[in-house]
Amino acid sequence: MSARQHVLVVDDSAVVRQAFSMLLGRQFSIDTAADPLIAARKIEKRRPSVIVLDLQMPRMDGFTFLRQIMRSNPMPVVICSAAGSETALRALEEGAVDVILKPAVGVREFLAESALLLADTLRAAAQARVTRTPVERRALSPPILAGGLRARRSTVIAIGASTGGTEALRSIIESLPANAPGMMIVQHMPEGFTNAFAKRLDATSRVEVKEAAQGDHVTDGRVLIAPGNQHMLLRRSGRRYYVQLCNGPLVSRHRPSVDVLFRSVAQAAGANAVGAILTGMGDDGAEGLAEMRAAGARTIAQDEASCVVFGMPKEAIARGGVGEVVALRGMARAMVASSGGQAPSPVRS
Repeated sequence: MSARQHVLVVDDSAVVRQAFSMLLGRQFSIDTAADPLIAARKIEKRRPSVIVLDLQMPRMDGFTFLRQIMRSNPMPVVICSAAGSETALRALEEGAVDVILKPAVGVREFLAESALLLADTLRAAAQARVTRTPVERRALSPPILAGGLRARRSTVIAIGASTGGTEALRSIIESLPANAPGMMIVQHMPEGFTNAFAKRLDATSRVEVKEAAQGDHVTDGRVLIAPGNQHMLLRRSGRRYYVQLCNGPLVSRHRPSVDVLFRSVAQAAGANAVGAILTGMGDDGAEGLAEMRAAGARTIAQDEASCVVFGMPKEAIARGGVGEVVALRGMARAMVASSGGQAPSPVRS
């Protein structure tokens, strides 16, 4: 069996550093640093599998340290931040692969309750494909299929994503025309970050993007993102689709769960749906996507080359739920173009 993955926790809080060591020391090789300057010296001696990085620290802030890492010596970084932090979302755009919630009080208790999700996040981050940060963000892409959508039947597009998904989703959503089919998204992200993520996308997109609320209607030109720590389901009343939110246990090790969303879409929309599974580790969404396909929906998976982590698409393909494999750059076009017609034959693993 291979050696344990090495995790470097960079945080000025001794309590946080101790909590990580105590809760994850049996699963990972844990080292800690009180600030980025100490961390840099430790990285020179031993390259970590993952860095867990606080953003507010003395001597050098975490965002500056992240930019240095991603431009000179890229490696997987998970941001540990306060809920809704704008800087944390910027850090994802700069190359961080995931974000976890930084507790304000009761650190040990918070981490103990979240140990399962935290360990999964670090394992996924350790497998992430990271590259040097591009020099500049691209401009808003020309809209795909800006016309010709109004004659199609009412369609729901459901998307599931995890590690690396925030940037994949940004690429897709910023390419959508204003009248794109209604879209529902589960991105594995802690409570408090999904609302800020939705607002950030709303400001840069032609469609409306918002964190889903109970009873929200799923309509053309609207993208709804599942709130962190709540499952999101599609329901139907007559010819209208709407959102139901609920708590409940983890499903496929997550809340919100992609499987929960996909299964509800299979039941409520059937063939009037498109399902897409994006980058992420694990198998959340694989069974649900198979159910969508069995109900007549079009189903798409992101290809391995453009994934940060190929786990979720790979599992969905292996279980026969995927009709088409598409590179990220073609995903928006494939989803909108698939909003009618017959599902293709499944891709064979």
